[in-house]
Amino acid sequence: MIIAWRVLLLTMLGRACPEMPCDVVFDRAEWQAVYLVTQRKPPPETPPSLDRMVRMVAGLGGFLNRKRDGFPGPQTIWIGLQRAADFVLALEAQRTADGESCG
Repeated sequence: MIIAWRVLLLTMLGRACPEMPCDVVFDRAEWQAVYLVTQRKPPPETPPSLDRMVRMVAGLGGFLNRKRDGFPGPQTIWIGLQRAADFVLALEAQRTADGESCG
């Protein structure tokens, strides 16, 4: 139920308040991991807008973001959030491994 609530919240807030900063809904590690994977460059200091972030997450879930596609739906956001959680886990594991010395 919590996951369904979050997906619906992202869908509705993204439509109603697209200019809101994404760090209101996304954790810093989440939005930075998604930005890094989708944009292939380091994340900016200031978080992107909620509209841009939801579209990046939905892109991970199969949303094509074509000119007339409209706003992403709950299913693409849900699948994208699952993949985003994997990216956060992978980045945290990589940062931990970089911090440890071998020997």
